[in-house]
Amino acid sequence: MTTPTDTNTPEARDIAPEALDRDQAQSELARLAETLATANAAYHRDDAPVMSDAEFDALRARNAEIEARFPELIRPDSPSRQIGAAPAEGFGKIRHARRMLSLANAFTDEDVADFVTGIRRFLGLAPEAALAFTAEPKIDGLSLSLRYEGGKLIHAATRGDGETGEDVSANARTIADIPDRLEGAPEILEVRGEVYMSHADFAALNQRQSERGGKTFANPRNAAAGSLRQLDPAITAARPLRFFAYAWGESSERLAPTQTEAIARLGALGFATNPRFRRCDTPDDMLATYAEIEAQRAALGYDIDGVVYKLDELALQDRLGLRSTTPRWAIAHKFPAERAWTVLEGIDIQVGRTGALSPVARLRPVTVGGVVVSNATLHNEDYIAGRDSRGAPIREGRDIRLGDWVEVYRAGDVIPKIRDIDLTRRPQGAAPYHVPETCPECGSPAIREPGDSVRRCTGGLVCPAQAVERLKHFVSRAAFDIEGLGAKQVESFWRDGWVQTPRDIFTLEARFGPGQPRQLKNREGWGETSARKLFAAIDDKRRIGLARFLFALGIRHVGETSASMLAAHYGRWEAFREAVEAGAEDDLLAIDGVGPVMVRALRSAFEAEGGEIDALAEMLEITPAESRASDSPVAGKTLVFTGTLERMTRAEAKARAESLGAKVAGSVSAKTDLLIAGPGAGSKAKKATDLGVEVIDEEGWLRLIGEA
Repeated sequence: MTTPTDTNTPEARDIAPEALDRDQAQSELARLAETLATANAAYHRDDAPVMSDAEFDALRARNAEIEARFPELIRPDSPSRQIGAAPAEGFGKIRHARRMLSLANAFTDEDVADFVTGIRRFLGLAPEAALAFTAEPKIDGLSLSLRYEGGKLIHAATRGDGETGEDVSANARTIADIPDRLEGAPEILEVRGEVYMSHADFAALNQRQSERGGKTFANPRNAAAGSLRQLDPAITAARPLRFFAYAWGESSERLAPTQTEAIARLGALGFATNPRFRRCDTPDDMLATYAEIEAQRAALGYDIDGVVYKLDELALQDRLGLRSTTPRWAIAHKFPAERAWTVLEGIDIQVGRTGALSPVARLRPVTVGGVVVSNATLHNEDYIAGRDSRGAPIREGRDIRLGDWVEVYRAGDVIPKIRDIDLTRRPQGAAPYHVPETCPECGSPAIREPGDSVRRCTGGLVCPAQAVERLKHFVSRAAFDIEGLGAKQVESFWRDGWVQTPRDIFTLEARFGPGQPRQLKNREGWGETSARKLFAAIDDKRRIGLARFLFALGIRHVGETSASMLAAHYGRWEAFREAVEAGAEDDLLAIDGVGPVMVRALRSAFEAEGGEIDALAEMLEITPAESRASDSPVAGKTLVFTGTLERMTRAEAKARAESLGAKVAGSVSAKTDLLIAGPGAGSKAKKATDLGVEVIDEEGWLRLIGEA
C-alpha cells in the first residue's frame, strides 16, 4: 500500500476534468488560477510570455471544463473571470468606457455547432430560421482601444485587465494605420483592434537589433507589444507596427445594423480592416472560411491563431449580451495543436478525496506542440475499453492496452489526451486493461455505482488518500484558509497522527502547545514563533461564514457556488442543519441549482458523519449568510419562470433576473416570492395559487424591472 505522499501518485493536474473529484477539482482550480494569472501578467503586462499560446489556451480550456463540471467551485479569482492583466507601472491608466472582453474558444467543428445551437436556443429561434455570422482571422498581436471625440483621437489604451489599460496614446499616434482624425464619424467613437508586426518587418527588426547588440524578440507578437509599450515614443515610431480594426467600444450612435456593415464603415473612415473578413450564411460557410484561412495561414505574412466568428445582426448581439468576461455572440475557433505517436508504458491509478479511482497513462516522453509529454488522461474504464458512457463505441471500439502505440494530442486541455491506437503495432499478447476493483491505497473494495463513470474506494476515512485529501480541502483557500497550514503541513501532521479529522486542527494547541510533553515548536521545521503564529491563525478561523463552512465540509457535489446558494437560502447553520435532518427534500429542491443528486449527497454525509460535523460546529462560531443589497425591486427575492415567454427566452429572463440580484428557482415552494407565468403555464401556476404566491405575466415582469 502506498502512502498519500508517494511520488508515483499522479497529481490532480494529471487527471482529466471528467475524472476529478471535487477536492481534486478545487485544488486544480486554485493551481490554474495562480498559473494563468502569472502567465497573463507575463504576456499582457510584461511582454515576456512564460508559455506558448497553445499551452495557455489549453490551461484556460482545462479551467473552463472543470468549472463547467463543477460550477459551484468557481473562484472569485477564476481565469474565466479575468481579462488580460493589471496595467504595468510606468504608464498612465485609462478606464475603458466599455469593458474590453476576451473571447470564448472553440477547438472543433462540434464546438462551433454548439456555439450556433446555443445562440438559437438562447434567442428561441427555430433551426431553419436564417442566422448570419461573420468570420475573420484572429490576429496574434496586442489589443488596443482608440477613443475619438469630434473626429479627433483623444487617447489610446491597451486592454489591461479589461476595465483599465495603459495610456499609450503618444505611441499609438506613431502608427501609420491609426488615423489622427476621422471624417463623418460619430461624435464619440471607440475603435478597437489589434497592433501587430508582419513577419518581414519582424525579421528586419531582429536583424537590426542583433547588429546593434540590442534585445531580439522571440516572435512578432512580443515585438509588437514591446514596441507599443516603450516609454519613449521615438522608439515606437522606429518600429514597423501595423493595426487592424475589428470592433468598437462606446459609440454615440450605432455604426450600422450589422457587423458586416459596421466593419465596412470603419474601413470607410480610414482604418485598415482584414481583407479576409467574410459574411457566412450557414455553419458550413463558417467552417469553409475557417479551412480557407487555415490553408492560407503560412502565406499571410503575419501571425494568426484562429478564426473569429461573430453574429452579424447587431440587434441580436444586444439581446444575447455578455457573460462575465466574454460575449455570447462571438467565439474564437482556434487552430489545432500538434499530435504525436508514442508508446503507452504504464497506467497509474490516483485516488481522490471522494474515493474516485482515476487512470493516468504513463507515456514514453514525446514532444507535442513544443512541449514534452510524459502522461495523458485516460478518463475512466469505459474510455480505456473503447466505449462512451452510454456503451457506444469510440475509436471504432479499439481499446487501450499496455505497450500500445498511441496518438497523443494537446488541444482544449492542458492534460494531453489519447486520440487513437495503432493496432498494427500492438505487442503480441497484450491483454485488455481493467481498472482495479480494490483501492490501491487501502485495499478496500472499489465499486462503480449505477450512473457513475468511475469506480470509488469504499474505505472512506480509513483510506489514507481520502483522509488526507479531505483535510487539504478543509484548509484550502476557499474553505478555512488557515495561514501556515497548507498541504505539506497537513500531510506531515496526518502521517504522524497529530491531525486525523478537522476537529483535531482546533485542538492542536491544547495537545501540542506550551506545557505539553510534545510541543509543535520542537518539531522539525518549526520554532516557537512559527508555532505561535499557527495557533493564532487557527484561533482566528474559529469564526467562519456559513457558506465557507458548508464548502469546507467537503460533501460530494457541494462546491463553492452551491454552498453559497444553500447559505443564502437558509441564512443560519441551525436552519440548514434542521432542514437536512428533517429530510426537507422539497425545500432543498426548490433552490435553483440543487437537484436530487446533491440532496442525496447531503443526506448521506450527515447520516454517516453527522455527529462529527455537529461536534465540529460546536467548536466554531458560524456566522449567518449576508443578504445582497440592491436597488432592484426583485433583489433578494426568489423567482420562478414557467410557461412560454414571448418577449425573451427563459434563458434571457433568468440571466436578467440574476443580474438584478434575484434568485431563480426551478420549482415553486412556500418560499417563492414571485411566479412569472407565460402561456401554457400548468402545475407550477396552480401550486403558486394554492400557496398564495404572487403570479404575474411577462408584461408585468417587464414593467416590474423597468423594461416594458
